[in-house]
Amino acid sequence: MRIALLLSFVLLIATMPSGSAQPKPPARKTEVAIRGEAFFINGQPTYKGRKWKDKKIEGLLMNSRMVQGIFDDLNAETIGKWAYPDTKKWDADRNTREFIAAMPEWRKRGLLAFTINLQGGSPMGYSKDQPWHNSAFAADGSLRKEYLVRLEKILDKADDLGMVVILGIFYFGQDQRLKDEEAVKRGVDRSLDWLTEKGYRNVLIEINNECNVRYDHAILKPDRVHELIERAKKHRGKFLVSTSYGGNTIPKENVVKSSDFLLLHGNGVKEPVRISETVKETRKVPGYRPMPILFNEDDHFDFDKPANNFLSAVGEYASWGYFDYRMKDEGFDEGYQSVPVNWGISSQRKKGFFKLLSEITGEGAK
Repeated sequence: MRIALLLSFVLLIATMPSGSAQPKPPARKTEVAIRGEAFFINGQPTYKGRKWKDKKIEGLLMNSRMVQGIFDDLNAETIGKWAYPDTKKWDADRNTREFIAAMPEWRKRGLLAFTINLQGGSPMGYSKDQPWHNSAFAADGSLRKEYLVRLEKILDKADDLGMVVILGIFYFGQDQRLKDEEAVKRGVDRSLDWLTEKGYRNVLIEINNECNVRYDHAILKPDRVHELIERAKKHRGKFLVSTSYGGNTIPKENVVKSSDFLLLHGNGVKEPVRISETVKETRKVPGYRPMPILFNEDDHFDFDKPANNFLSAVGEYASWGYFDYRMKDEGFDEGYQSVPVNWGISSQRKKGFFKLLSEITGEGAK
């Protein structure tokens, strides 16, 4: 009798769910994939069948740099810089709410992707010294819950809208917040763990923004950043991974060989023809094979002119990304990077970008 009871108890324990079992991730609507040089969403090429002025648009991923969607400042001495004009104070949750409210209009006009970053970008547009503390990571590489709450809301909305998120993990103005290389590796692992547990399939990974610009940790610099790309690609979440360089820089062989797609920046490129040359030179780097080339940062506009950086990228079958920051003495409506941000299509630059985007993609208001 005792043996029978013992066997029954053992059987009961064996059939109980394990406490360490991972919960089933939520069902998601949007999945990004790559086939050759083209992006696909839910098994269909982006902008399916679209051509514009004899240029192939199908398979491109037009995007905008919106890295401050989860911005906050943990430095009490600098947080006052980001006060809203109407309330005279900063509000991280308001920033995310207004970001989400603007997303449907972006999508309506043909924007299929945006870059957001777990450590943001310079809230001044460009700045050498960055004393503010904007990081989704604690010093040991663990993730801050309040940042994840905001990020989840944005990723959920993107999933609902059929949009892709280029998620940057590190930024050179904030990577020093992580204490050592092990913390950096842990930051990559924890980020991908979280994305996997949430079931997101609409996310492309940018290990760090502009790996050749002022990073503190050697593993985030050009010679070794491919180690993190490879690490991320081996993650159980099966993410597509790359990194970016500063403007007018051709990716190095180690990154080209490791990446699933290539990220270029157009900052500093004054002549549109140089954008075309950059794409051509990138395709000649050893290790290149048919893969998407995507600009996800370019602060040059001239959208009403017959030649501009956007058009030059499209002419070489490369996706293009709008980088809009508030220039000196401009008002609150200007700039998607400068905090506080007006996330609407409010300024003439924003309107110019979305008008051309809509014309090229054939989507939304002309």
